[in-house]
Amino acid sequence: MTAELVRGQNHTLPQTRLEIRVSAGTPVVAGATLGDERGTVRGIEWIAHPGSPQLPGLEVSQQAAADHRLAVDLEALPAGAHRVTVLLALPVGAGGPVRFGAVPAPFVAVTGLDGTEIATFTLTDLDAESAVSALELYRRQDAWKVRAVGQGYAGGLAEMLADQGVRDPAALAGSIQEAVTRGLARSVAPPPPRTPEGDRVRHATGSADHRPTAPPPPPEPPEPLTDPATTGPEHTTQPHTTQPHTTSGPAAAGASAAGPSAGGPINYAHPRRQHAAPPSPPPAAPPAQPAQPVAGDATGWSMDERLYNQIWGMFEDLARAVAAYRSAVDFAESRMDQELDRALSDPRNRIGGAGDRAREAARAKRDELASRAREALDRDLAQLAAEAAVVEPALPAAYAGWGNPVWHAHRIPMEIPMALRIGDLHLPERADLRIPLLVRLPLERGMWVDSGRTASEAAALMDTDRLRRLAMETAVAHAARLLAVYPPGEFAVHVIDPAGSAAGPLAPLVEAGVLAGPPAAGPGGVASVLAHLTRRVDLVQMAVRARAADSLPPDLDTGEQLLVVNDFPHGFDDRAVTQLRYLADEGPAVGVHLLMVADREEASAYGPVLDPLWRSLLRITPVADSHLADPWVGHAWTYEPLTIPPGSHVLEQVLAAVAAARRAAGR
Repeated sequence: MTAELVRGQNHTLPQTRLEIRVSAGTPVVAGATLGDERGTVRGIEWIAHPGSPQLPGLEVSQQAAADHRLAVDLEALPAGAHRVTVLLALPVGAGGPVRFGAVPAPFVAVTGLDGTEIATFTLTDLDAESAVSALELYRRQDAWKVRAVGQGYAGGLAEMLADQGVRDPAALAGSIQEAVTRGLARSVAPPPPRTPEGDRVRHATGSADHRPTAPPPPPEPPEPLTDPATTGPEHTTQPHTTQPHTTSGPAAAGASAAGPSAGGPINYAHPRRQHAAPPSPPPAAPPAQPAQPVAGDATGWSMDERLYNQIWGMFEDLARAVAAYRSAVDFAESRMDQELDRALSDPRNRIGGAGDRAREAARAKRDELASRAREALDRDLAQLAAEAAVVEPALPAAYAGWGNPVWHAHRIPMEIPMALRIGDLHLPERADLRIPLLVRLPLERGMWVDSGRTASEAAALMDTDRLRRLAMETAVAHAARLLAVYPPGEFAVHVIDPAGSAAGPLAPLVEAGVLAGPPAAGPGGVASVLAHLTRRVDLVQMAVRARAADSLPPDLDTGEQLLVVNDFPHGFDDRAVTQLRYLADEGPAVGVHLLMVADREEASAYGPVLDPLWRSLLRITPVADSHLADPWVGHAWTYEPLTIPPGSHVLEQVLAAVAAARRAAGR
């Protein structure tokens, strides 16, 4: 039976190869320290964290996430290590909560490699703490035990490391948060939905059969086979066979954040722990008659919101289904390896055909398990593909690709939509199953179109000039989409093109007359545009803080502003770089956003001064590249930019509609 621990309670561990699973309502940093008999951490080489995720016998995640799986092999720990302390901390400067009292209580489970829970602990009664020692595994008289700790630290990660006896804890805490920030910069973090329910609810009859299912468990009790020292976070994800998947990531995050902001009490019950018998499920549809997918099959006050939540639910479904499949395949491989080691360790099996028969039997079991996992995955992928085929034609213009006919009949709206599509995401298990990548509006972070040849393998094969032109065309298309989904006059686009090298890609914007002014060229043009936008940020910030919006100058455009910068850092002096960083940091809160087109390698001459700028922007590419991570299991997703169909004039038609709407509105 599972031992549900309370603070200070301990429990004997029946095995030494384990997983520690952490679930929280918000992204958290997970790490671990090793201690000797006195609990002393001997040095940084005994600390596993996102910047250094592997130690002998221990591996943690390389990014902040709402769900973590730490792999532990107690027998493989360094000599002298008698204690493993699991640490959790909130990311700094990520725009999320700053104390554990503002989020649902984290839930920690110690499990076997087959997913069977050994001990669990819910970290309640946290308030101002931003870091916590969750639990520790410790050795007593040649036996290992787990103890629920739950010691919180209001001083954050540095204070917690200092309490562990770490030298220079502030510097180490800073490096850990730096590594986490880099990971967050590549993570696609879904924003909270607007619905009070916050869950992705299926309304269609037989919808329970529509959600992806985990691969079936092995036919006999599995043994701890994987090696945590060589298994990463993505590969240690076991199939979800004990808990049904009913809550979407973005919805869960939104629901958890809604409580504190509304002033109500925090619900410390973990969303995946069932304390009462669940209601009887509806009758399952016959296998020959699966539930038909429906567009807008999610909660929401409007069809746009329902489609938005449905797309994020599909994103999570695909992420978890592939994680379950990969985990099952890894399990099958590990099982085969151990069976071969066990069989061939007997010298008698090395002679004659016994060894060959053992190999054949082990491989047959591996193939059977992998085949069953693939069948489950194919079934899930087919369901999601059928849903995508229904959802894609029903999308509004803001969510649709350029090839969707909805753009040809698009009319400039009177209010902004919830989100904007900026590309597609897919995984190698089925590359034709694309999930729209949506970003919330107003934009919460800018974008950086990487024009460098080192950005991806596909970029390395392209001509430099062609790649830079393609990157600028991508930026122009995004600017056009933003202009087209905002009401007339509520969104302005400024362009900095220091050398005038982007005249060709910028032609559609210039000829349509939708720019706030001519593209700025030369050092003088760069300085003028940056000074104008910096002044706007300063004035709006002061008005907001003083609650005196009516005091803004009459010539100040209070609409959303987008600054498109080409070929950075050409034409930028130190002052201009400082202003650009200021706009990246302070601009989004008051409606000023960046869309950079730059080669990261060329800009590296500025050194670490630009690191905060790059991290604050969402990196996208003009060609396909596997660089974005989902917020649930951390897969590397291939990003596909939106492309205009060959021979299509949809971009010109959309920009003409924007210009006509502005003229009609007198803007």
